[in-house]
This record gives sequence, structure tokens and C-alpha cells, in this order.
Amino acid sequence: MKTNFSEAQLADPGIQRANEILRSCVHCGFCTATCPTYQVLGDELDSPRGRIYLIKDMLENDRPADAKTVKHIDRCLSCLACMSTCPSGVHYMHLVDHARAHIEKTYKRPFFERVLRNTLAAILPYPGRFRIALLGAKIARPFMSLVSEPRLRAMLEMAPKQIPPVSRNDDPQTFAANGETKMRVALMTGCAQKALNTDINDATIRLLTRLGCEVVVAEGAGCCGALVHHMGREDESHRFAAANIKAWTASKFDAVVINTSGCGTTVKDYGHMFRNDRLAEEAADVSAKAMDISELLLQIGVPAQAPENLRIAYHSACSLQHGQQIKSAPKTLLKDAGFEVVEPKESHLCCGSAGTYNLMQPKISGELKARKISTLEAKDPDVIAAGNIGCMMQIGSGTTVPVVHTVELLDWATGGQKPKALG
Repeated sequence: MKTNFSEAQLADPGIQRANEILRSCVHCGFCTATCPTYQVLGDELDSPRGRIYLIKDMLENDRPADAKTVKHIDRCLSCLACMSTCPSGVHYMHLVDHARAHIEKTYKRPFFERVLRNTLAAILPYPGRFRIALLGAKIARPFMSLVSEPRLRAMLEMAPKQIPPVSRNDDPQTFAANGETKMRVALMTGCAQKALNTDINDATIRLLTRLGCEVVVAEGAGCCGALVHHMGREDESHRFAAANIKAWTASKFDAVVINTSGCGTTVKDYGHMFRNDRLAEEAADVSAKAMDISELLLQIGVPAQAPENLRIAYHSACSLQHGQQIKSAPKTLLKDAGFEVVEPKESHLCCGSAGTYNLMQPKISGELKARKISTLEAKDPDVIAAGNIGCMMQIGSGTTVPVVHTVELLDWATGGQKPKALG
């Protein structure tokens, strides 16, 4: 793709990177075949190729974002299926992230939308605040029929039936390895996950220590920054990321382990995010050490034996299969443990969760959720397994099939407790 940025524009590192990405696009349109929003809406501007044209026009002309551009960029899930499909290696993630930051700086959203986005940014990354909000949503849910605004309804529907008690395992501390220490790892405990499902971190700690890892929950680490990063709020996302970088470089670790793939995609990108910052070296080190839990488990080996013969439908989170290009590791681990693993049709398509997307774009998200659940249930599974809390909540809200994290099943298969969702 030909671009026409001026020398002055290219002096900006963000524009320079956008220019590189735009020039790598050859207009082939392969991305339209795997883009969920294009599949649902059928609008070229709701495909990666269409959004790339909108972004190019906006950035090249150095103009504030307009309502049309914002509408189509907001509809993007950032599922990154286009990056898996693209034969030219177009790094759409960096381009759309830059476009969102430009929108945040140059476009004034309608009042209600500003309030909504500010509220989400002020609550979701903070587990304590999020717990209070979930409790409020749970109390308000019986009156949901009185709420006509679809985004507010989506927020009320998000609250789980049971809000788990706080797990003290999420507090900063060190968990000793069982027997000989083979590795020393930092565990990212996250933010929303600590309010929505404490079993995941608990199972991760049990499993890793059982396999000879010393597990450290580092003082000062918290939200990865992804939730606000995808809203274009760069300063906030960088503050979260910087806190993590400092926490994880204050001591030596063999790996930074992440069990929420949406967070993992962002942490692995810290090196890019801070490439022109004084924390560049430390950020690059953290990104290099960041590993999804399935990557680490495959590396160290898991001597597991399934306690029951279960048919598991594996849902591959977009942030794992497209964002991190980890496609087979979780399935291999579950199969090696003795579980029967099946994968649904259209496994490359997003479930519609995508961070705050299910709250901000509930109609499109709902269509994608129904489509995903239909393909999963068609496999007649005993359990649905996934590696991302957002996907688990999204799918779990529309099916009676138990939804558990991959690590919970592996913990169980190596002597841990049976996942609570299985009874």
C-alpha cells in the first residue's frame, strides 16, 4: 500500500510504525474471510482491510477522528484473526492500537459513552472496586427489565450468580516448590480474574509448585493494562504496565507466567509499548520471559492422568491462538493427560468477549456468543475448557455445559482438587 506521510509526521515513532504496517498491506482481502465482524455485518468497513483504509486516511491527513471512523474502529474486537490469515505479515494489532490512541486524543464521544468508558476504566482493572460493582449488579439484576439501554443491561448480566470470596493466594508472597526447585517464576494474578474466578490462580499455584516451581506473587504487580489499552487510554495502560515491569524486574525470575491469555498478549508486547522509554530494556526482558501457562507446562512436562473419562470441547481464545500464536499446546496437554479433546467448527472465530467489547457492543457480541456456543455444544461435550477468563464468562453465560480453565483440569489430573464447576 502506498503511503504519503511527511517527514515531519514520520518523526513520530507511532506514525513511523503505522507507516511500516500500512506499506506491508497488499489489499489481498484474505483477512475478510476470518474477520468475525465482517462475517456478522458484511460491511467492508467492518473488515480489517476496510479499517486499514480508514486509519490510513485519518493518520495521513493528520486529522481528528470522525464519527464514521470511530464507529468502525470501535466495532473491531482486536481478535487478531486477520494476523493469523494475512500472507503479508501486516501487524494489525499495532496499527489499530495506535488508531485507538489517536481517537482517544482527538475525538469527543457523546456524554453517555464518555461516562460509560470512564466508569469501566475506573472499575474493571481494580479487583476491590470490581467486586463492589459485581455485588451492585447482582442486587440490581431483578430489575433488569426496567433497563432499556443495552450496554447497561450487558453490565448487569455480567455479574456471576456467586461472587467468590477473596483468595489470599493472590496476596504478594512466595510459594515453595514441592521437592527440588526447578524454576522460579512470577505469577501474574491479574485484575478482573481475581474478582470473577479465584479458582484459576489457586489451581495454577498448586500445579506449578507440584511440578517443582517456586511461585512468586510479586509486590506491586497488578492489571496488565490491556483493558484500558484497548480503549486507547495509553497513559493509563502504560502506568499499569510500568508497575508490572518494575515488580517483575526487582527480582530474578526464569519466567513470568500468565494464565489469562488476553493479559499475555499485552505483556508480551511490553517491549514494543516501551521501545522509546527509559524502561525499554526492562520491558523487553519481561516480554521475553512472559509465557502462557500452557507454554510453560509443555516445556517442563506434566505427568498427568485424567481421573475421569471426559469429553472436553476446547475453546481456543483469540488472544492465545492469534495474539500469541499458541494453537496446540493446551490441547496437547489435555490429550496427554488422558482427556478426550474435541474442537468446534469455526474455532478461529471470536466468542465476542474481547475485554470490554461484550459490554460496549452487546448486539454484535451476543451474535458471536450464540454462534460460538452452538458450535461448542454441537460436539456434545462434558466440559468446555478455555484459557481466558473473558471467554469463560462469555460462553458460560449462555450454556449449561460446565466451563473451566485448562489449568484446573490439569491440576485435577495431577492430584489436585476436582474443578468446582464439575460438582
